[in-house]
Amino acid sequence: MVDLSLLLWAAIPPLLLLGYYYCRMPFAPPLLKLLMFFIVGAISGFLALRLEWDFENVANSFVDWHQIKRSLLGTALRQLVEIGPIEEGCKLAAVVIPSYYLQRKYRLLHSTVFLFALAVSLGFTAEENWIYFFHGTASVFERTIGTPVHAMFSAPWGYALGIYISSKNRLNRDKKFIFRAWLNSVICHALVNVLSSAWGYSLPLHFLSYGLFPFLLWMFWRLEQLLRKVQGKPIITLIWDRTIQRRYWQRSLVLFALVLGGNAIFGLFLLVRKISPLSPSKFFDTYILWFIFSRFLLNLFFGILAWSIYRYLRHSARRRYF
Repeated sequence: MVDLSLLLWAAIPPLLLLGYYYCRMPFAPPLLKLLMFFIVGAISGFLALRLEWDFENVANSFVDWHQIKRSLLGTALRQLVEIGPIEEGCKLAAVVIPSYYLQRKYRLLHSTVFLFALAVSLGFTAEENWIYFFHGTASVFERTIGTPVHAMFSAPWGYALGIYISSKNRLNRDKKFIFRAWLNSVICHALVNVLSSAWGYSLPLHFLSYGLFPFLLWMFWRLEQLLRKVQGKPIITLIWDRTIQRRYWQRSLVLFALVLGGNAIFGLFLLVRKISPLSPSKFFDTYILWFIFSRFLLNLFFGILAWSIYRYLRHSARRRYF
């Protein structure tokens, strides 16, 4: 029997995030259609799981696939050849097939198709959450933090697909744009999974994990930029100067802000993981209390510094254009 509490914990965070994007989107489709895409996304997650299982069985008949994926290089190969293409392919199909039937009756807007892609990705996330919870391989906190990740993976091809479907004159270059965007999603998907698995390897590969949260922060920024485009809003400009030296300086500041901000979030994530097994009475121990307070302030300082750099770049760009 399905544990209802696990099902709720798996579905509620993605549904809340979907509701957030639904409220932000102009001319949003009916909520019932959006929930339909959410459910189709969850079904596509089970399909992807089955295809990955079949792929590994076939691969093991030719090579020792389980032995290959134990190394970081093997993990990267698995993500690029198996996980990324299958999961992003199933999500893409889960948007394309229902949209094909809907566009016979309705003219789908760019923003509508993009929102469909987010709904499918979040449904996929809900399915993945339930699998992790059912097998006890991840905590509720860890999966809640990772709620937007599949949406961030799929945002490029969701944007490209929206351009193609909503266009009156569908051009061949738009189809190529979809493939390039999908390939970008596959590579980002693989890279995130490789960086997250680097935590379990010895030094110096262990240090690769510190690139995970800065990269996730950049993907979240990209998702927000694409969302602004489909909303008809101008994108936020951070790099604006025409001189090469100044542009390199601004790019360096953006990279520095991503590293600081991403690892500030990473530090808070690790802090919660360390203190979550403790009993509530332990929190009042002087050593534990000081550890929590000092780590929180340190990561808060780096986060504020990253935000200050971001505000400086935005202010400079506004002053330049206005």
